[in-house]
This record gives sequence, structure tokens and C-alpha cells, in this order.
Amino acid sequence: MRIKRALLSVSDKTGIVALGQALTKMGIEILSTGGTFRLLKEQGVPVISVSDVTGFPEMMDGRVKTLHPKIHGAILARRDHIRDQEEMKKYDIIPIDMVVVNLYPFEETIQKEGITLVDAIEQIDIGGPCMVRAAAKNNAYVAVITNPKQYAECISILQRDGVFSDAYRLKLAREAFAHTAAYDTAIATYLQEVVRKEGIE
Repeated sequence: MRIKRALLSVSDKTGIVALGQALTKMGIEILSTGGTFRLLKEQGVPVISVSDVTGFPEMMDGRVKTLHPKIHGAILARRDHIRDQEEMKKYDIIPIDMVVVNLYPFEETIQKEGITLVDAIEQIDIGGPCMVRAAAKNNAYVAVITNPKQYAECISILQRDGVFSDAYRLKLAREAFAHTAAYDTAIATYLQEVVRKEGIE
């Protein structure tokens, strides 16, 4: 299944412009949010704002951007499932075939001097892990990329074959679930230390 539409939304923007340029040359439509959207647009990469897709602006200081059926339905829809396809048509949902997301830098934040609990909490990503997990779950149809180190290989495969194999999408999904698991573990470990220090136990 050829990739026609990709969603790029990253905190670590290493290599994201080059990826966007490569995807554009292959005729892949790009959706994006926030700082990623602005960077791609500034660098001349054709990009559509997620807000234009959902009909809702980013809100609550960016806490709510992608949590919408037109995004998650587009990621989670089964391409060979009749009812999924009927509902996509009914609600004007266009499939997203590739999700490129890395998460807020929680671990980097908590290592800084003087960081408060409030500061740390604000670096707990919500929309990112939701998209990553949705894409990883639906790896039969969707490719999920969570690390800039994966970009070069993914570009090479798409330039050569035009598609990702089932096995490769499954490999990406495994790495994605490992990524979100490590992220949640870091958050839980940090909060446990806060609880300990506060003597809440």
C-alpha cells in the first residue's frame, strides 16, 4: 500500500526538514502541527495544518492539537474493513498512512537544575503517545517513525520500493511501543521520587 499522506509532529526536529522535502518529492501530502508546521513552512515544504483538517484551532497552550476523530480515525481506520471505510466516507476522514512523532523531552527537562513539578508535568506528552500507539496498533496499514535515526532508512526504502513491507511496519511498531513504554516509565519513576520526597507514601 503506497503512502499518500503523512503526519509529522516532532519535538526533536533533527532531520525533519530533509524528511519533509523527501516525502514531498515522492508526492506524499504532509500534515503537521505547531513548531513542526512552522519550520516546514518556513523551509518551503508544502504542509497542511492539522487545524485545517480538524476545523479546530490548537488550544490550551498547545495541550490539545491532534486529539480529534479526523486525526485518530485517519490513523486507526482498517483499510480492508467495510464499516471503517463507510464511516470514513460518512465523516469525511482521509487516511493517514505514516506518522512521524517524537515526544516532549520529559527526561531532558527533569535533569535541569531547579525544575519544579509543574515544569515537569508540562513536559508530559499526551497527543504524541496517542498518535504513536494508534499508528503502531494499526501497523498493518500505517508506518510509525519515532526516531530521527530512522529517517534515512525510511526514505531509502520509499525511494526504492514506494512502500513499506508488512514486516518493516511491524518492526517500526515494536520500536514505537518500546519508545512510549520507556517514556511512561521515566514519568512514573520521576513521580515516584516526588512522592517519596514529599513523604506521601
